[in-house]
Amino acid sequence: MPMASESRVREGAAVGTGKSVPSLRRGPFAALVCVCAGALGLCAGCHQAGSVAPSGSGEAVTATAPSIAFEFVDVAPEAGVNVVYQNGREAGHSSILESLGGGAAVVDVDRDGWYDLFVTTGGGFDAKRIFGLPARLFRNLGSWRFSDISQAAGEGFPSPHYTHGCFAGDYDNDGFPDLLVTGYGGLQLWHNQGDGTLVEVSREAGLQDTLWSSAAAWGDLDNDGWLDLYVAHYVDWSFSNHPRCVGPRPDLVDICPPKVFSPLPDTVWRNERDGTFSDQTAHWGLRPDGKGLGVVIGDINLDGFADIYVGNDTTDNFLYINELNGPSGKLRECAVLSGVAVDDRGTPNGSMGVDLGDYNLDGRPDIWVANFEVESFALYRNDGNGQFLHVSRATGVTALGGLFVGFGTAFVDLDRDGDEDILINNGHVINYPRNAPFLQQPVLLVNEQGQRYLRYEFPAGTYFATPHAGRGLAMGDLDEDGDVDVVMTNNHERLAVLRNDTPAPARYLRVRLIGRRSNRNAIGAHVFLLTRQGKRILRLVKSGVSYLSDHDERLDWGIPAGDEPEELHIRWPAGETSIISITPQTRTLTVWEPLQ
Repeated sequence: MPMASESRVREGAAVGTGKSVPSLRRGPFAALVCVCAGALGLCAGCHQAGSVAPSGSGEAVTATAPSIAFEFVDVAPEAGVNVVYQNGREAGHSSILESLGGGAAVVDVDRDGWYDLFVTTGGGFDAKRIFGLPARLFRNLGSWRFSDISQAAGEGFPSPHYTHGCFAGDYDNDGFPDLLVTGYGGLQLWHNQGDGTLVEVSREAGLQDTLWSSAAAWGDLDNDGWLDLYVAHYVDWSFSNHPRCVGPRPDLVDICPPKVFSPLPDTVWRNERDGTFSDQTAHWGLRPDGKGLGVVIGDINLDGFADIYVGNDTTDNFLYINELNGPSGKLRECAVLSGVAVDDRGTPNGSMGVDLGDYNLDGRPDIWVANFEVESFALYRNDGNGQFLHVSRATGVTALGGLFVGFGTAFVDLDRDGDEDILINNGHVINYPRNAPFLQQPVLLVNEQGQRYLRYEFPAGTYFATPHAGRGLAMGDLDEDGDVDVVMTNNHERLAVLRNDTPAPARYLRVRLIGRRSNRNAIGAHVFLLTRQGKRILRLVKSGVSYLSDHDERLDWGIPAGDEPEELHIRWPAGETSIISITPQTRTLTVWEPLQ
């Protein structure tokens, strides 16, 4: 597989040094200016009409149908992506290990400008021996054709571990994305060689982690320009700690809930800038009592430092604010004080997928969490000064009801109106659920001008109207046509590659940031798009979002009808702010961080 150099990324324009960078497409050149940036404090002291809840009410009301008819078509078979996540259920153990599932990463592995697919496939049981199954890498050839290059690229990507998540990050700053795979029994770090191959280097890198790892996220926690790693661990299940749990009848053996098991501590790995990592968990002051399934790293208080939010299963969620230059010089956990540890009734939820986004366009990152059945999915509005408010009821989220078990999820502007909608992949975790079906439909929540969310109802027979055992969710523009396509993973069901055929207005802006003083991925940066009508639309460069999955790294904005983009204000993790002029014709940009 030939690799493309960094300078041949298929973007419309590149800026950042005063000189244009070679590209395969021509586009307008935008100038760069550096200014100072402010900071906010944190932790101080349907195709048919759907149903939404008005402010202060939990009752559903009829809403007007959205003006756009959303359409997604599963093209995986004809595209050549035929892969199924296996969890070993046929062995009959009914272990909690079988419930987590796996994910997918939309990542441009070879830097040819087309985003590829990396997928974990799980594992199984030989009696009580747990084994792993190899991951798969599908190269995007364009025109909805993918080629399975797993053998050529990674000698088949074998795994001694039962695998779950996959997370892309350029940990050695060489311009090529590397891949971390989590799972039961250990981590795998696939180092991208830049020549079409990836080599597994977890032992050489010092990532000797034998705990059951689930979610993970890359982020430069010490702001030295190199990506560190946060790894969430789940519970202490093993065959020596495998109680018998039953379903609706005593003769029906079921998967035990997480409350039966003790939590495992999370880990922070510091990048030593020589290809190795060191365990810095004690230094950063992590709590040991989570049951992590979702992690997102981004600049939550917009102060220039990467913060961390962790979704835990039946225990309090964590919010770590990075005080590298503050009084503690470490991560300060303040989820309870900030109002994002539990729901609006003070109850810890079964949290899985997580994301950050500015749903109400007030310029502050809000937190979204997909939860278990009978619990409201959680939307925490960022009110500034370290305070969040649980607004799921006020925004209509609770009108979904209690029948969904949410996993992969994401903020994304699918209708291109400037505000971010929400996607959720759903499916149950036990064999004999009593309150909700085992197979469940995915959900699209349409953002109505930052005021409320409306569930979009898809026509019968479409993928979103069909129930699945949903788990991971990854997004990216797989055909480079300007909209966002979706990949969904399922337990014991073929992965879905959902081509976005929505006839949305062709107004968008897509930006890739490349750090030079900051980490190469620019994780921790935040960007405001300023429009002619005075809107300031925020996007964050994040890592670890959704559930066990990773997205296309580019930032994406829809441009509201009748408005025009004017400027980008980019706050880099290293501290500088770049101001980029945007013309109405601009569609894609690559922005290089200035060296000074």
